Amino acid sequence: MTQRRDRAGTVTQAIRGSIPALVTPFRGGKVDEGAFQALVERQLAAGAHGLVPCGTTGESVTLGADEQARVIALCAEAAAGKTPVIAGAGSNNTSHAIELAKAAQAAGADAVLVVAPYYNKPSQAGIIAHFRAINDAVDIPIIAYNVPGRTVVDISVDTMGQIAQLPNVVGVKDATGDMSRVARHRAACGVSFVLLSGDDGSALGFNAHGGRGCISVTANVAPALFAQMQEATLSGDFGAARVIDERLSPLHKALFAEPSPAPTKYALSLLGLCSEEVRLPLMACGDAAKAEIRAAMAHAGLI
Repeated sequence: MTQRRDRAGTVTQAIRGSIPALVTPFRGGKVDEGAFQALVERQLAAGAHGLVPCGTTGESVTLGADEQARVIALCAEAAAGKTPVIAGAGSNNTSHAIELAKAAQAAGADAVLVVAPYYNKPSQAGIIAHFRAINDAVDIPIIAYNVPGRTVVDISVDTMGQIAQLPNVVGVKDATGDMSRVARHRAACGVSFVLLSGDDGSALGFNAHGGRGCISVTANVAPALFAQMQEATLSGDFGAARVIDERLSPLHKALFAEPSPAPTKYALSLLGLCSEEVRLPLMACGDAAKAEIRAAMAHAGLI
């Protein structure tokens, strides 16, 4: 038990900086395992500080249970302990979220990312009970994920403070874009609670307010630049960070020109890294979005 606690503490301390929410490449309807591991290796070479397989950007909701476990295992294998693997393990069904968290741990994940229960529209008490049930059922660090734009429900700051008291809940991915939450989360959850942005466009400001990293879509396409920007903010060099962020700003926007991750997969296809293929109900990007993505990549010096 002591060794597990020490490992959890080490993992929690290491969660920082640029943490790409990895796409899941497909070819002919199946996971392209070779392309996926090549993407992981590219991230490591570019200085990524962590990896998130099977998040929203990884199209987790259209992956079967076996596929999800396999993708996490492939990520852990390629990462080889060099950086934390934070696997997506969220569901609006609490018992299923527990199953996903256990499977992620068995597949080699260092931590799990658990989204607020979507669609059901639970109360704040229900959200707390959801996270408590997962906390009590697993022995792995948990990052809570608050993205009201997708889930419809918002994990309030007060609720986050209560969730933070659960021993396995070590941080939050906040995709609200509300910079004032950083200070309020620190006050409610404590200074050791890991505060991560889930919004690329405001990631620099998030760290300026006291955050320590971003689970990023943009980092899929521009891993080195995003890692450098994060390193600059964490060292207090916001002048250098702004210069990099100005290069990336059009890309932050373009990667959501159509439902994510279709734009990201198109951008990666331009770099010869994977196909554009996404799973229904998502569709490949149209011509207008493709033009915007190409222009943003050119602005960033990627093509």
